[in-house]
Amino acid sequence: MNIRCAKPEDLMTMQHCNLLCLPENYQMKYYFYHGLTWPQLSYVAEDDKGGIVGYVLAKMEEPEPNEESRHGHITSLAVKRSYRRLGLAQKLMNQASQAMVECFNAQYVSLHVRKSNRAALNLYTNSLKFKIIEVEPKYYADGEDAYAMRRDLSEFDEDRAKSKEAGDEEAADKTSHRSSHGHGHSHNHSGHDGHCC
Repeated sequence: MNIRCAKPEDLMTMQHCNLLCLPENYQMKYYFYHGLTWPQLSYVAEDDKGGIVGYVLAKMEEPEPNEESRHGHITSLAVKRSYRRLGLAQKLMNQASQAMVECFNAQYVSLHVRKSNRAALNLYTNSLKFKIIEVEPKYYADGEDAYAMRRDLSEFDEDRAKSKEAGDEEAADKTSHRSSHGHGHSHNHSGHDGHCC
């Protein structure tokens, strides 16, 4: 199984997967809107032959009035029935969430889920640590209520900071290794901001 960023040529297959798996369906132009506006945020799961067996369609939201924090939104998530319980939905969600942080500095991600969808609720609350913010009455076309949910993305920001620190330390080790085996001069950072190397 492989998780990768969605390409424009994947969008029709993503729509087909959506039609197979979910009652909420979208016109093709909506997939293109996501894919072209936020190409970094949607991901697909492929089987061993390169067939798409799941996807996540995601976007960034405009901040609410008086809201400073940037946030993403999961528009749609689906995994074909025979590929469920393999952790693909969780991996797709985590990839999209990480991309929201890395590309757009998102502080949280939101989504809506049917009140009756227990499997999805279990995934979101237990595995992905989403919290229910409110109930939106008659959110769906058939009149069913939705839970509006939100996940704090600070863990991804912490991971990013740790990997940056590790990269900086590795670069520093290489620099000091070069200095001790190379030209024999010392590189003094006093008196400037350190962005020369």
